[in-house]
Amino acid sequence: MLFKENKKKHFVKDKFSSVSPRYDLLNSLLSCYVDHYWRRIAARELAGFSSGPILDLCAGTLPLSLELVRQHGCQVAAVDFCYDMLRFGANRTKGTEGINIICGDGEELPLPERAFQGITVAFGVRNLGNLERGLKEMFRVLRYGGKLVILEFSRPQNPVFRPIYRFYLHNILPLTAGIISGDKEAYKYLAESIDAFPAPEMVAELMKRAGFTQVRHWPLTMGIVTIYTARRMKPGAEKDAEGG
Repeated sequence: MLFKENKKKHFVKDKFSSVSPRYDLLNSLLSCYVDHYWRRIAARELAGFSSGPILDLCAGTLPLSLELVRQHGCQVAAVDFCYDMLRFGANRTKGTEGINIICGDGEELPLPERAFQGITVAFGVRNLGNLERGLKEMFRVLRYGGKLVILEFSRPQNPVFRPIYRFYLHNILPLTAGIISGDKEAYKYLAESIDAFPAPEMVAELMKRAGFTQVRHWPLTMGIVTIYTARRMKPGAEKDAEGG
């Protein structure tokens, strides 16, 4: 199920729209509620970077936006290109202050340059039509000294766990999710998109090419997901820091 950029965008938007009402429930059930832990860890990475507004890109139904507000009490701009996901999240989180939803494309953000002190993306960069373009947009809207945190699925490397996880991902997950959501194809795409996504080392290299520095990545839960962090430094600041 490989797509050209525009076809992938339309497919992903349609599928997310169709599963919006059950999206969070399925994420929690299919991950045995570990997804809450992953988001807590990702949000914690922005401790000390919440003085300015935070961009939660590919925000979906707003679970990470809520975690950012809970941990840091910050202002969050929640951006996603699927309006149905944002609307469902906004209806569910009525009364929560600090979250402003914006329907927009992650590869052409309707946002000014250097507007955010921090950026988070949870399980969204894998769905971008052009990952490099999306990373460049994140770099553009991040302030000097700001921090990017990406949480994304990856492929476990443990030789014992890897085949067990692949069987679950390609067989049990699409069947179970298809029964609950009524859209098996959406979760078949999930499995295939994880297989097609670049290895963490390549993602880190793309982040550097986009202009980010201090790029780091590490696995969580036996490599089911990977966290990536990076900074946007003022030109010359990185060299000054190295010179002491």
